Amino acid sequence: MDPYVPERILVQEESWQDDITSGILERLPGIEIRTVKSSDIRCTEQSVGIEAPLQDRNTLILMRYPGNFLKRCQGSGADICCNYYIVSCVWNCHLECTYCVLQSYLSGGALVACTNFDDLLKEVERTLKRSPQKIFRIGTGELSDSLALDPITGFSRRLVPFFAGLPNGYLELKTKSDCIANLEGLDHRGHTVVSWSVNSKRVCFSEEYKSPPLKERLEAALQCQKWGYKVGFHFDPIIHYADWESEYRETVRDIFRSVDPAGVAWISLGALRFPPHLIDVVKRRFPGSKIPYGEFVPGHHGKLRYFRPIREEIYGKMVSWIRKEDLQVPVYLCMESFTVWERCFGRQFCDASVLCEQLDKAVLGRQ
Repeated sequence: MDPYVPERILVQEESWQDDITSGILERLPGIEIRTVKSSDIRCTEQSVGIEAPLQDRNTLILMRYPGNFLKRCQGSGADICCNYYIVSCVWNCHLECTYCVLQSYLSGGALVACTNFDDLLKEVERTLKRSPQKIFRIGTGELSDSLALDPITGFSRRLVPFFAGLPNGYLELKTKSDCIANLEGLDHRGHTVVSWSVNSKRVCFSEEYKSPPLKERLEAALQCQKWGYKVGFHFDPIIHYADWESEYRETVRDIFRSVDPAGVAWISLGALRFPPHLIDVVKRRFPGSKIPYGEFVPGHHGKLRYFRPIREEIYGKMVSWIRKEDLQVPVYLCMESFTVWERCFGRQFCDASVLCEQLDKAVLGRQ
């Protein structure tokens, strides 16, 4: 994958005191640098950026985030939630997947990296110490790809050893990239899962065209297994089209032919869903995409999604294909109702406790 290189870097004046800032700038020599005042930077959860002319993917903003880093995953509003937490130290992504909700959720196009990294680590440590009996599964991939900017930020080299020292903390680095070089040689102690968003080869080519092809993602996953990491896979979003069955079945086979099944922590499934206004954004930015022309209905949280029978068919077949390859790996659904869970897995689910326990055991080791 081609590395991200911005045309300009904007440094918030307070960020010059952080060692993260100097480290990033050393890795990006020869780039135009401008110092900006805090008052010139917008900073809310949905709007982190600078004036409009500089709000594009060619701008990298280095700033101190003043809010709380650790939050519950937005999936906590679903019928069955895996009790996941997220920390966001990077906003936005340069991989430009056509369906990406960030292009409608975030108000600006610039990439943002937070330089007050010590504040993030202290917040996580305080929170976990308050609940020492609880296992916290924490991911960094909600507002950006977890590793696509890692060659520049080096965040993984601080996060992975940090989580290794937390008795009840487990990190998930979720990515579409093959930027794993910083993970080599780290003392992770089994407390980091490196996971990949995967799709059919056709979708990877047509809708994720700036991301590495599936083959390269799976090669990166195998390498991480060789370094002792557990790996995970997220089929999200699954896209329904004429030949989806044969092509997604092939992806499932490719995964289990490429990695050691015993080292797979989990696999999640989630069908395409998005806020209604994203359709116009996709049509404007990616006129060749087929995403806006599917048949969708309003669903959970007001998002558009496929009819429930279509989703149930997709999940049921995906689960059966995965189970033919491995009977042990935890498989779960993202943002689905009790009804869909029951019809796909053939049993009733009273609450999310069984799923949480299953995923907690997955990071502790298969039992």
